[in-house]
Amino acid sequence: MPIIRREPFRELMSLREAMDRLFEESYVRPRLGALIGIPQVPIDVYDADDSIVVEASLPGVKPEDVDISVVGEELTIKGEAKTEREVEEEKYFVQERRYGSFSRSVTLPVPVNADQAQARYENGILKITLPKSEAVKPKQIKVKGTT
Repeated sequence: MPIIRREPFRELMSLREAMDRLFEESYVRPRLGALIGIPQVPIDVYDADDSIVVEASLPGVKPEDVDISVVGEELTIKGEAKTEREVEEEKYFVQERRYGSFSRSVTLPVPVNADQAQARYENGILKITLPKSEAVKPKQIKVKGTT
């Protein structure tokens, strides 16, 4: 029976290797969505007193090619970016713009009234305004007292 030497420190990753790996996964390799061909839609979500506002960057997408839905507290933006010209793939030097279907879902921080939601598309930015549900809006209570 042979004797096998074990070197535990050799199995540990050096700090430099860990940093290289972190850099490569963060900046060099594309995100999971890009790996499977689904472009990610960058969004901003913020509180605007009586409503929640979601802004999504959708350059090159026509408003009629976008579908917005709210189920419970989850907002989903789906659509398709269509190419207008055909270029053979082998003729590209750089191709970073993505075409095809996309989908992005986000859980909203508070319940909203989806029936009164409004969506506006301007200069490649989709702006969705979702009024907060009456249950989460602050209510003013007047204090009565005797003097």
